[in-house]
Amino acid sequence: MRIVNFPNSAGGWVAPGMPPLPRLMLERTRGRDGLFDGAWWPRSTDLGAELPDLISALAAHPGGRILRVGLDPAGWHHLPIAVDANGLAVRVSWCTSSAGTITLTRATQDQLLLLVVPPGTVAAVAARAMAGAAATSNHTPAAELLAESGV
Repeated sequence: MRIVNFPNSAGGWVAPGMPPLPRLMLERTRGRDGLFDGAWWPRSTDLGAELPDLISALAAHPGGRILRVGLDPAGWHHLPIAVDANGLAVRVSWCTSSAGTITLTRATQDQLLLLVVPPGTVAAVAARAMAGAAATSNHTPAAELLAESGV
């Protein structure tokens, strides 16, 4: 895998003439040796507004479209049971034991596990947490990785 969207030289997650890109960083190899496949830094706590762009970005990678999403409901204000992404309904489920993470199941039944950096996090701190989660062979749990990064 590789970094999907990265900050431009001014530090923004934008492409000229386009809406803001999902703030997403993925592990660069396909080895899948670490705990996380990368990290996601949503802009708000409105899951219904945030998930479609994340799902669309990940569906563009090998492994097929995203079928299901699982996450901890803490910290989210709008908790849909499904979201529409690319004209397809994607189911959303919740698991209170997965704080700080999101699991996305692809059509191949392969799962991606991403660290979720809280929306209000300062950019430099978020970048450290995302880089840690996307590091090859990283096995640091979500809570510890976020704390070590200053979140």
